Order: sequence, then C-alpha cells, then structure tokens
Amino acid sequence: MLRVLAVDDEEPALGELLYLLRADPRVRTAEGAGDATAALRRIGRALESGPDGEDAVDVVFLDIHMPGLTGLDVARLLAGFARPPLVVFVTAHEGFALQAFDLKAVDYVLKPVRRERLAEAVRRVHELVHATAAPAPAAAPEQVPVELGGVTRFVPVDDIAYVEAHGDYARLHTDRGSHLVRIPLSALEERWADRGFVRIHRSHLVALARIDELRLDGGATSVRVGDTDLAVSRRHARQLRDLLMRRAGG
Repeated sequence: MLRVLAVDDEEPALGELLYLLRADPRVRTAEGAGDATAALRRIGRALESGPDGEDAVDVVFLDIHMPGLTGLDVARLLAGFARPPLVVFVTAHEGFALQAFDLKAVDYVLKPVRRERLAEAVRRVHELVHATAAPAPAAAPEQVPVELGGVTRFVPVDDIAYVEAHGDYARLHTDRGSHLVRIPLSALEERWADRGFVRIHRSHLVALARIDELRLDGGATSVRVGDTDLAVSRRHARQLRDLLMRRAGG
C-alpha cells in the first residue's frame, strides 16, 4: 500500500485531495503539507528514514502554483536525490504538462479533481511502486503528456512511430491513433536523437526502428512506416540511408 504526501497551499483543496486519497484502498497513509518548505522538510525525513522506514513516502501529489517554491521547483530538487518519491502533479493549469514530462512525473491531474481521475493516478503509482519492489525493476519508459477530452494522459515514447510538424505543435502518430502536443518538431528532434528518432523531412521525424521499407523512385526517396508512406527530402536522404545500412549491418 502507498504512503502519500499531498502538497497544496489552499486548505480546502488540500482537504478534498486528502479525503479522496484516504478513501482509496491502495493508500496506507496520506499526510498533508501546506507549502513547499513543509513538504521538503517532510520528504527529507522520509529520505533519511529510507524506503522501509516509518517516515517513508512513496509518492508526492504536488500543486504547482504555491508561494515561494513552486511544485515544479520541488520536483527539480527531488530529482537530484538517489531514491526520491514519485511525483504526481495536481493543478488547475494545463500549461505545465511539458515541464512535468521533463521531470518524469508519473501523472498530471487537473483540478477540480475527479475521484475517477485521481484513482487512475493512484493506480499508475501503485503499479510503479510494486514494480520497483521486484528483484530487477525496469526503468519507467519516457512518456509524453497529451490532452484527451480535458484529461492529461502519458504516451510512452516507444509507442510513437513518427511525428508530424504542425507549426509550433507536433502530431504524434502511434499504432493506436495520433495526438497533438504543443511542442515544435525541432525540440523533439533534439530531445529524442539518442532514442533513435531521425529527421527525414522538415515536416517529419521518424523512429528509425519503425521504418519497414526504404524506397527509391527516380530521384525521389520515401520510407514506409506501417501503412504510411513518408517522403524523404534530398537533404536528409543520404544520412537516412547510411543509418539504415548501419542498422542492418550491426
């Protein structure tokens, strides 16, 4: 069962969040903190106590807008520790989902908090805590926050076959559908270069491992990704051929 710390500077919001958390059968204990300083003090005791100590905290449910240090600041500080608690952001603001993505948050819950949505976040945390208790835990996959009907979900980067540019936005294409995110293609190209994504056109970024065919037709080059044909610009064609040949030979 989970040991939870909820952090929010608004007392009614904190009280409601604690009420919902304590009602979840997967939660053993749920404590509250009214600001970042109190939260860090409590987390410090937890880290000193160790994962099995009486003061241990498995997950922190963090508001973002708070006086002094923000929830994002707290998450950045926690990222510097060897065994920090997991983080779920609980906020009324949609615009920080990408920062949450960068900080490896487990989930991003929008206020007003719905019981069903919070239960989903608790489920995700519970699964991760259970996984890390196994003898050989696997690292949590990198994920991208996407909006679906007003609810933020996280799509694993490994599920993305290719990305299509839409101005300052990008459309992520997976086997199950596509998602529009507010981040330019150039930023994703830089961020995912070491994850096997390659630029093939000013409008497309492709996961190298998801390319099924490379086609040469006259002077034109294209690739087949699942059921989709994507053009490769002349600027990127040679580099792509070299990468594919290297992958085939290695």
